[in-house]
Amino acid sequence: SLGLDRVRVVRQPNAGKAAALNTGIRMSRGEVVVMVDADTIFEPETMRRLVQPLADPTVGAVSGNTKVGNRGTLLGTWQHIEYVMGFNLDRRLYDVLQCMPTIPGAIGAFRREVLEAVGGVSGATLAEDTDLTLAIGRTGHRVVYVEHARAWTEAPSSLGGLWRQRYRWSFGTMQAVWKHKGAIVSRDPRQQRIGRRALPYMILFQIVLPIAAPVIDLFAVYGLLFMDPVPVLGYWVAFNLFQFAVAICAFRMDRESLRPLWALPLQQFVYRQLMYLVIIESTMSALAGVRARWLSVERTGDVKVESAS
Repeated sequence: SLGLDRVRVVRQPNAGKAAALNTGIRMSRGEVVVMVDADTIFEPETMRRLVQPLADPTVGAVSGNTKVGNRGTLLGTWQHIEYVMGFNLDRRLYDVLQCMPTIPGAIGAFRREVLEAVGGVSGATLAEDTDLTLAIGRTGHRVVYVEHARAWTEAPSSLGGLWRQRYRWSFGTMQAVWKHKGAIVSRDPRQQRIGRRALPYMILFQIVLPIAAPVIDLFAVYGLLFMDPVPVLGYWVAFNLFQFAVAICAFRMDRESLRPLWALPLQQFVYRQLMYLVIIESTMSALAGVRARWLSVERTGDVKVESAS
């Protein structure tokens, strides 16, 4: 209805996100395919910056920098901190190690021939972006991160919506790790960066440690109540100071204002516990063989591009 030139709208019966993406890939004609979520806004220069690394024939796909576009609430601020400290800092590490496990659905560019080589977007997991990225990495193609290619996305605005989104992410990540577990023992040198670097890191930091973290918190509470509280408080203060230093470093790298970090201490008592519970529930569901389904999140369209520099 907008009548935009060079824009084609394709409709099909709802068959899931993977099927919709594959239809878009099939209908497109270019050598490079850019994928973007419907709740995401690109900056004017994002597209140009995003596709530039594909001039290198060894690069098969590119991840952009996802930013939270609705930071006006406390929950939005917490997610903003998480995106900068967690997701974007992790992508910088993965980029250095050349073992990127996830190109976010919000912003990614792909070489068409590589998409065809891995069979397009699979609907076998709830984390189709992680599944696709791991599959591309196993072909030996590099997946790189471009921090200046920014996309502003709408984060969940309610605790219920956040729970549903993160449950899907967590469960889908476990599915993707299990699906690509063969890369860990593969002797194919093309797969070793994924099998020896990405998958062990994901298993340790996205599954094992989040499950163990609540136990550590319980021991800390026990130490405060029934033992000498001074060492426990000392470790707690040291941990939070270290985390604050990491946050400052991450925000500086992302060229973000440090003002939202006032919410970081409170995040440790509320938001972090919620994320632990999500991991625990999704792990129990996976161990029980529960067949999880896609959980939709209500959207408000409240996305603001903070900076286009």
